[in-house]
Amino acid sequence: MIRQALLASLLLMTGCASHEGRPSNARIGSVGPVDVTVTRDFVYTPQGWPQELKADLYKPAGNGPFPAVVMIHGGGWEGRTREDMNDISQRVAERGYVVLNMSYRFAPQWHFPAQLQDVQQAVLWLRAHASDLNVLKNRIGTWGYSAGAHLAALAGVTSPSDKWFVEGTRVQAVVAGGTPVDIRYYKDGKLTNGLTGVSYDENPGLWREASPLALVSSDDPPMFLYHGTFDFTVGVNNAHSMYEALNANNIPAELYLVRGLEHLSTFMVDSPVDNGIDFLDIYLRATKPKLSEETSGGGRILR
Repeated sequence: MIRQALLASLLLMTGCASHEGRPSNARIGSVGPVDVTVTRDFVYTPQGWPQELKADLYKPAGNGPFPAVVMIHGGGWEGRTREDMNDISQRVAERGYVVLNMSYRFAPQWHFPAQLQDVQQAVLWLRAHASDLNVLKNRIGTWGYSAGAHLAALAGVTSPSDKWFVEGTRVQAVVAGGTPVDIRYYKDGKLTNGLTGVSYDENPGLWREASPLALVSSDDPPMFLYHGTFDFTVGVNNAHSMYEALNANNIPAELYLVRGLEHLSTFMVDSPVDNGIDFLDIYLRATKPKLSEETSGGGRILR
C-alpha cells in the first residue's frame, strides 16, 4: 500500500514525458504477459574467476526461441543488490524474454574494468547456454539503471577496436536509465574515483575507456535512454549527450524524459519500463524498423 501511494503521488507530480526517436512500428512483435519461472542464486562466472558471482534467471513459459536480457542493478558501483531489479526482470520476462539478473564486483575493492568484465561474462554465459534455454544467440540486450545503466551502455558500445572488448560479448540492444554516460563529468566524485582507483589526472585514458559516451561508434547497437528531468544525482545532460552522439553515428536511439522526477522516483515509475520493453520488441524481435516523419525529428509528447 505504501508503494502504491508513493507511485500515485509521483504520477501526480509528473506532468508528461517526452519521447524522441520512436519508430512507427514500435509494438511489432510484442507478446505476453506469460508465466515466468525463476531460478535464483546460480553461479554464472567461470571457475577461477576473481570472485564467484551469482545471478537469477527468469524464463518465460513456452518453447521459444527467446531473446534475452542481462539485467544490471545500480548503487554507485559499490553497493545495493540485484534484488533492486527483480520487478523489472519479472516484467521483461513476462513479455517473452529470458532475463539474467546479475550481481557484479563492487568498487572500491574492485576497480574498472572488473565490472564490465562481469557483464561480459553474463553475456557469454547466456550464449554458452543458449541451446538449453532456447535463447537466440544474436538477440541479447543489456538493461540497467544508474551505475547499472553505465555498465549496460558500456557493454553495448565496447566494440572490437576498444581495449576491453571480449570476443562473443557484443549485444544487440541497450536500455539504460539515469545513466552516467561519461564519468569524466565527475572527475572529483568519490564514486567515480572509487570505480577507477586512480584520479583523472593520473590516468585520463582509463577514465575515457570507462565512459560510454567516449566510445560511441557507428557499429553500436540501438539504445533506449530514459531519465528524469529533475535528476540532480546524474544530470539529464547525460541522456541528451548520449542521444546526440548516437544520432551523430546513425545509431537508432530513443530518448524518454520523465518530466518533474528525480533519480530515484524515475526508477520507480512504470512508463519508462513499458516503453523500454517496447523498444526491445523492435530490435530483439522484429526486422529493421522504419522511422516515421512524425517521430524521427523533434519527438512527441506522451500525456
